Amino acid sequence: MKTSTRTPRLKASFAKKMLLLLAGVAVLAGASLVKPLPAVKTVKVNERIYALLGPTELPNAHNGGYMVNSTLIVGDRGAILVDTGFSDEIGAHIRKAAEKLTKLPITHVVNTHHHGDHSLGNVVFPGAEIISSENCKKLVIDTGADWIAMGESMTGRKFPNTRAIPATRTYASQTRTAAEINGVKIEFWVPEAAHTRGDMLMWLPDDKVLIGGDVLVNTVTPAFRDAEVKLWVQTLAEVQQYPARTIIPGHGPLMTMQQAKKLHKQMAEFYAGVEKVYKSGGAEEDVRKKVSLKEWQKLKHFDEQMGGNINRTWLQVEAANF
Repeated sequence: MKTSTRTPRLKASFAKKMLLLLAGVAVLAGASLVKPLPAVKTVKVNERIYALLGPTELPNAHNGGYMVNSTLIVGDRGAILVDTGFSDEIGAHIRKAAEKLTKLPITHVVNTHHHGDHSLGNVVFPGAEIISSENCKKLVIDTGADWIAMGESMTGRKFPNTRAIPATRTYASQTRTAAEINGVKIEFWVPEAAHTRGDMLMWLPDDKVLIGGDVLVNTVTPAFRDAEVKLWVQTLAEVQQYPARTIIPGHGPLMTMQQAKKLHKQMAEFYAGVEKVYKSGGAEEDVRKKVSLKEWQKLKHFDEQMGGNINRTWLQVEAANF
């Protein structure tokens, strides 16, 4: 009786085709995991100012790291974009939204501070003059690579075309400088420190608009990772000197001055509470027991942020009272 060799060869051929098919499906499935970035929420503040609001999530695979608020200011000869996102992809995403609002080129980019979610999109604006505080420029240079690595880790994406691009025009710490760009009057205010050592806020006197970066956030827990907490409280007190009709925060919906005052009160009471625990001989772990966090618990990302916020505040209170 003869034994046929056709069946094993047919089976091998079929198996090979199936492997190739499954490999193709796997590639397509992998590609589908890279989701498009969430839409930019555009809020018209007035005839020339638009808030481009990002999601209020932390960076993750779903949002690709897009979670920042930007501001578009349309002048007479060009536009100004404040804060550019966590990567070249996000910067291009924000630029596309801006291009739907004006045909004028973006001639100037402002970074409110050095954190990657506010500055790494600079790379897609090669023709623009970039403006920041002096300390922000130094921090962009020193920490840019770390922020790229952090963004890739948190989102599961690669940012091969992203690199840190520092400012070409800077303003010194503890200054308020009046300027005019494309016919728009702006005061660049650089406090000593707040959310970071390189913060810069923008006051538009003709529009009564204050652009706060992460010195001012709304409905989300402020992040203290690089903060000088006592100076942040002082900066929030100074914010109230401006007759702002609209505040554009670094994260969250637009703010009123009343909301800014509430944030100041909340931050001041928290710092004072931590200091009281320290001076009474308590330990860091006593803060949650002795300082009311009721209002903080209403904010998004409380669980993710508050432990680190307590730790940084405790260390700074300890140093101030050593």
